[in-house]
Amino acid sequence: MKIKWHNENEFHMQVKENNGVTYLTYPSFEKFPDIVHCFSTRLGGVSQGIFSSMNLSFTRGDEEKAVKDNYRRLSAAVGFSLEDIVTSDQTHTTNVQLVGAEDRGKGVTRPRTYKDVDGMITNVPGVVLCTFYADCVPLYFVDPVHKAVGLSHSGWRGTVGKIGKVTIEKMAEQFGSDPEEIFTAIGPSICQDCYEVSEDVIDMFRANFRESEYDRLFYAKENGKFQLDLWKANEIIFQEAGVRKEHLAVTDICTCCNPKLLFSHRASHGKRGNLGGFLYLK
Repeated sequence: MKIKWHNENEFHMQVKENNGVTYLTYPSFEKFPDIVHCFSTRLGGVSQGIFSSMNLSFTRGDEEKAVKDNYRRLSAAVGFSLEDIVTSDQTHTTNVQLVGAEDRGKGVTRPRTYKDVDGMITNVPGVVLCTFYADCVPLYFVDPVHKAVGLSHSGWRGTVGKIGKVTIEKMAEQFGSDPEEIFTAIGPSICQDCYEVSEDVIDMFRANFRESEYDRLFYAKENGKFQLDLWKANEIIFQEAGVRKEHLAVTDICTCCNPKLLFSHRASHGKRGNLGGFLYLK
């Protein structure tokens, strides 16, 4: 399958395949031997129809058995256990939760005991963080000094609320993390060319970002709508939070530009499954 990269001549995420399961990884994270991470694709699962084939959502109408089988296949391909996954309960908040060994399996093999959680952090080896996507922005956090990781979901509301900064502050509070020592990544999501929004959304960005940044974040069109750059917005948030530029990897693949490889809410008009971001300490 041909992938439409955002910048054909620049950095690419790595495309990996194991036992028929295709997933994406960041070269910048692969230098850490104690970290395992991935971003899933649509390829390698058993779901049918609009969920074809690696759907990771239990709540969009897919068969539960198929979804569990998809988790099982992805886990085996990447190298972790189904029973160790902890999933978010995403409602476009900026709530970031500390999770540990007692949370293993929540959202996959047993019910979650929490609600309204869009980000998670942990320093417990073997606890696999998992968040969900179909155009919104995955944010990955790795602190190799304090041996801690984080994973957060940032749609436009989470980006306005600067969940990337909130996650870093939570890691500093819980683990003593220094933002300058944290490695971050902005994951596969909708690009500016595909992301048209109304002015009420733009007004929220105007209220939460400096005027000098407006030209980098959005531009107006003749139809009264705007094209918004969530990648650039989250890059600005990370740098404001103290992340070093060389510790930030920005995706080069748009979910909406690659609907056969990745689920996209916009491209499918809402008829789709969910992708997953995964991150854990060995």
